[in-house]
Amino acid sequence: MIQEKEFKAVKFDHYGGIDVLHISELPLPAPGNGEVLVKVKAAGINPIETKIREGLLAVRWPATFPEGEGSDFAGVVASVGPLVNIFAVGDEVIGFTNNRASHAEYVLVPMEQLTPRPPQVPWEQAGALFTSGSTAYETVRAVSLKKGETVVVSSAAGGVGSIAVQLAARVGARVIGLASEDNHAWLKEKAVIPIDFVGDVAEKIKAAAGGPIDAFIDTYGHGYVDLAIQLGIKPDRIDTIVDPDHEAVKKYGVRNDGSMGAATAQVLAELAALIEQGRLEIPIAHVYKLDQVREAFAELEQHHTHGKIVLEP
Repeated sequence: MIQEKEFKAVKFDHYGGIDVLHISELPLPAPGNGEVLVKVKAAGINPIETKIREGLLAVRWPATFPEGEGSDFAGVVASVGPLVNIFAVGDEVIGFTNNRASHAEYVLVPMEQLTPRPPQVPWEQAGALFTSGSTAYETVRAVSLKKGETVVVSSAAGGVGSIAVQLAARVGARVIGLASEDNHAWLKEKAVIPIDFVGDVAEKIKAAAGGPIDAFIDTYGHGYVDLAIQLGIKPDRIDTIVDPDHEAVKKYGVRNDGSMGAATAQVLAELAALIEQGRLEIPIAHVYKLDQVREAFAELEQHHTHGKIVLEP
């Protein structure tokens, strides 16, 4: 299947803004034991990648220059290494890499980080599923949401929030989503009560809840943990994913559970099955070509998109 000897990948040689991103030509790797080489069809981009590129997470996740980027992807198996008995050349898969390497034409991963792509799952949604999907999955689990409870989700139309509200509604919870008015119609379609963030947000939430508010999922930051505490929500029912070192986590003892607890091929398969069944939607804001990566991140960093931005090699 493979004819190329080289492939294109997004790289950056030092920390900085979107201008440090460039396309490099790299030798095509050969899969080792248990590894699968995938020709990428779609790869999602995420805010965490901006922070890594800017050096804001250099202590926790230092770059090794020239550094690549990207975790999410979907594509077609191009070759397999020895001991791979799950996938074969030509298989369509959804996966993730821990090596910051999915913003590329090809990505090499252990077979345990792949799951088959259900035929009815669009490539764009499949390629953007892992980071936001696993994070949303874990946030709903972190706040121990139960049927009949009320949960508030900040940035409810964003990459993680748009998935979290749907998963919370599937539990049978009453979901209140904070989002701009442009996204209210979509939220209502997903059985979410939309509220904008203008004026007295706390009073708007109380009025929409009409009773106790049990949990809060914060995907935006900027004081929403403080708001959740003011609403009387117990700290162990509040989860924020915005910053692992957020002072509100230390101040109140709220949860800080992100994607790690759900970063498995099994969770990926579960989410993909929901998409195939029409029970989960991964909203796609825009699709860019790989060499438009700077434009893609310029849009992402405006923080106004509904859903995910995807790169298409």
